[in-house]
Amino acid sequence: MFKTLQKIGKSFMLPIAILPAAGLLLGIGSALSSEAALISYPMLNVPFLQAIFKIMAAAGNTVFSNLSLLLCIGLCVGLAQKDKGVAALSGVVGFLIMNGTTAVMLSIFNPEGSAIDTGVIGALVMGAVAVKLHNKYRSVQLPQVLGFFGGSRFVPIITSVAAILVGVAFYIVWPPLQNLLVLAGEGIASTGVIGTFLYGFLMRLCGAVGLHHMIYPMFWYTELGGVEVVAGEAIAGAQKIFFAQLADPSHVGLFTEGTRFFAGRFSTMMFGLPGAALAMYHCVDKEKRKKYVGIFLSVALTSIITGITEPLEYMFLFVSPILYVVHSFFDGVSFLIADLLSIRIGNTFSGGLIDFLLFGVLQGNGKTNWILQIPFGLCWTALYYVTFKFAILKFNFMTPGRDDSEDAEDAPKVDDKSSIVEEAKAILKALGDAANIEDVDACITRLRVSVKDPKAVDKELLKEMGAAAVFEIDGGIQAIYGAKAILYKNAINDMLGVDD
Repeated sequence: MFKTLQKIGKSFMLPIAILPAAGLLLGIGSALSSEAALISYPMLNVPFLQAIFKIMAAAGNTVFSNLSLLLCIGLCVGLAQKDKGVAALSGVVGFLIMNGTTAVMLSIFNPEGSAIDTGVIGALVMGAVAVKLHNKYRSVQLPQVLGFFGGSRFVPIITSVAAILVGVAFYIVWPPLQNLLVLAGEGIASTGVIGTFLYGFLMRLCGAVGLHHMIYPMFWYTELGGVEVVAGEAIAGAQKIFFAQLADPSHVGLFTEGTRFFAGRFSTMMFGLPGAALAMYHCVDKEKRKKYVGIFLSVALTSIITGITEPLEYMFLFVSPILYVVHSFFDGVSFLIADLLSIRIGNTFSGGLIDFLLFGVLQGNGKTNWILQIPFGLCWTALYYVTFKFAILKFNFMTPGRDDSEDAEDAPKVDDKSSIVEEAKAILKALGDAANIEDVDACITRLRVSVKDPKAVDKELLKEMGAAAVFEIDGGIQAIYGAKAILYKNAINDMLGVDD
């Protein structure tokens, strides 16, 4: 089950990885073509420039408008064992037929009713059905007279039939289910800042084992994140609401409270965790600091600029899990305080400087209250710095540079000149060679491997190959390699002859 959840979470990352680029287009295009921008900066009111900005905004908005379909495709690609392109095609066909079926059912039996939009839930259900059928029937043999329709060609056909049944089922079950989702969202809303705190706290805790991708999409893309009427259309899901408001030229005042599922990230990622990195650096003996300044600076800048926090978090997660729990608690409180201060900054992917500028500063303080983020964030830097420095020194946590047995100059290093393929070969050997591998995958920073025998994995060798951390959960191995993770995954799958 855990391996499956990991793969589902990773599958979400394929379409979600598109969102930063789409968000950049929508954010820049909407910000620079808005009426407020034209009033404030008349030099932008040039037909040629405005055409470019409006095209950018429309291009970005198209991605978010079709996000459910993209998530369906991502799930099919992520979970398909082979022939991933066929799985993706089947998912698209199934998704379209499912929606067409619900629309026809509604027009026949309830013509006065409101449209049924299953959103991301329908996309994931249809994607799961499509990929299940794909994995089962992609090699099916039919009688000779029907041989042309056998194998992978059979998958879209059987998926189409299944999609009709799924569409009928959604027509029956979705209205009451949608009401339950709305009530659940209202329940979180009714708890006010406490609900915001719980969201941030639990999501960060799940991030320790890579399952946070199972939490936030439900709030970002479904009724759990709220329902708002934007430009006369009911929009469900916190991120979808935010970008609909961003694209609405008539929107005035602060963005709505759906942004509470985003705004708390900026204090943690841009300010708090860099404060923790500074504390860990200052806990290194002075004569050894020069050896470690580079690694602490790089992980801090990664967190600040991009909002990717795993390289920094894994510096202390394993030496002190309780410190990670404290960090998760602080993250929840960050969401709570941002909500109390009505900071309404949205984001596409994470809470780094790029999103802060695009969806905070450029949108104007009147819509986001971004100015309040600065003093709040500086306080968060101080909080993390004091807390981490006290805990590390008080309890003698072995954060980088504090282990007497380690020497940064003598520590094993990956040869910068060696190729990814050669490094991947060594990693494959450390994983117990090909015979021990069930599945190799990767997200942004983690190489995720399902193995037959975890005891056959040489974790120390994985660390020698540059892993910031290695841990095992239910037969799965996760190694933190930063941006190289996806490169290692591709190289290893090539060696294994896996169709990726």
